[in-house]
Amino acid sequence: MKLEFCSLNSGSNGNVSFVSAGGTRLLIDAGLPGRSITGMLDQIGVLPETLSGILVTHEHLDHVKGVGVLSRKYRIPVYANEGTWQAMYRTVGEVQPHLRRVFESGTDFFVGDIGVMPIPISHDTVDPVAFRLYAGNRSVAVATDMGRVTKQVLRHLSGTDLILLESNHDPQMLEHNARYPEALKRRILGTRGHLSNLSCAQTLLALHETGVRQALLGHLSQDNNTPELAMQTVRDELNRQGVRPDQDIRLEMAWRDRVGGYFTIE
Repeated sequence: MKLEFCSLNSGSNGNVSFVSAGGTRLLIDAGLPGRSITGMLDQIGVLPETLSGILVTHEHLDHVKGVGVLSRKYRIPVYANEGTWQAMYRTVGEVQPHLRRVFESGTDFFVGDIGVMPIPISHDTVDPVAFRLYAGNRSVAVATDMGRVTKQVLRHLSGTDLILLESNHDPQMLEHNARYPEALKRRILGTRGHLSNLSCAQTLLALHETGVRQALLGHLSQDNNTPELAMQTVRDELNRQGVRPDQDIRLEMAWRDRVGGYFTIE
C-alpha cells in the first residue's frame, strides 16, 4: 500500500500536513484558518469532506487554529490526547462528542488504513507529541516543536521513510534579535523550546544511522532563520560528519508560505 505525504504549511504562522494511504486521508494539525486549509487541499486535489481525521500534536494556536472550524463544517473526527483536549478547548470550540477521539501518548492506534504512533516529546505544552504514521511497512513522521530529542524519540523515529523535522532557528540570529525579550529567547533555546538548525542536523545524523534517507526541514522561524541558512547549516554539518546530502540523504524544505512537494512512498 502506498503512503502519500505533503506539507501544506510549516512554520510559526501555521502548521498543516496531509497524509494518505488506501482509503484514509488525514491532517496532522490544522494551524491555519479553515478557509486557507481548504484552499491548500484544493491545490493537491483533496476535498475536505473526504478527510478521515485531524491528528493534533499540541494546543498552540499555530497547530489548532482551524481544527474546530473544519471538524464542525465537514464532520471530521479530531484525535488528541486528554491533556491537549483540555488545553485547546477554548481555542478550538465545540467539537461534537461523536467526533471527539482521545488517544494515549505512546500507545499506537489505527485510523482506517493508517497506523498512528503518538510519540511524547519535550515542549512547553501540556502533553505534546510527534506522530509517526504507518501503512504496511512504510512510514512517515512529523516531529517539530521539540526543545531536545531524547533517545526514546530517536528510537521511535528510527528507520522512517520520510521525516518532517524541525529546523527552527539559528541561535546567533535569535540572540541578536532585539525585538525578542530575553525570556522568549530562553524559552526557544531551552529543553522545552525548539530545535536549532544544528540540532536538526545532529538529529538527522543519528536517524541516518537507522536508515532514514529522506527529510524535510520544517517549522522555520520567520524572524530567526531563513530557508537558505537552515539548509546550508544542515548540509554543512552532514558533510562534516561524512554523510553526503543528495547522495546519502535527500533534503528538502517544508515551506511556511506555500504547499510543499507531494511525496509517494511505495
